[in-house]
Amino acid sequence: MAAVTAMLEELRDCVPLTAESTAARFAAQEWTPGGKPRDGVETSWRKDGVRGWIQTFRSGIVRVSFAVWIRDVDESGYFDDVDAVYEEGELALAGFLPEIDNSSFAGHLSEAELTASERDEFIAARKWVLDGRILTAGVVQQDTDLPVMVVVSLEEPAPALT
Repeated sequence: MAAVTAMLEELRDCVPLTAESTAARFAAQEWTPGGKPRDGVETSWRKDGVRGWIQTFRSGIVRVSFAVWIRDVDESGYFDDVDAVYEEGELALAGFLPEIDNSSFAGHLSEAELTASERDEFIAARKWVLDGRILTAGVVQQDTDLPVMVVVSLEEPAPALT
């Protein structure tokens, strides 16, 4: 998991946070590209059992995410005991959070409140502001037939509507 905190530290210096600058940091940190280029930029990466990916939204906002723990569905396409898998995910999250709390950038973090939609999206999560960007770590499952994952993401906040 040290690969994630090392990348987060690298990304602190990327201003602005772009897909190109992020891909260059992944490559410099010796992550393996996953062969998922988009608009000429590699967007999928792997290192030390961790998956990383870069998403660029229509608004231009870039989100860098990492899957630090994944529990896939069973052969039936579902989980026999989804609550037990959620508990596993919460334990994996609790095991990862000290990586953030003890990181070199921990002094730059300020705790932030989860929005209502984030509380709906995550099974459990913590959120911070890191040098004006949003850092979130949480347990998520997008759909019943998808894996449960512990994800960490860093992104610029959405521009305020005026």
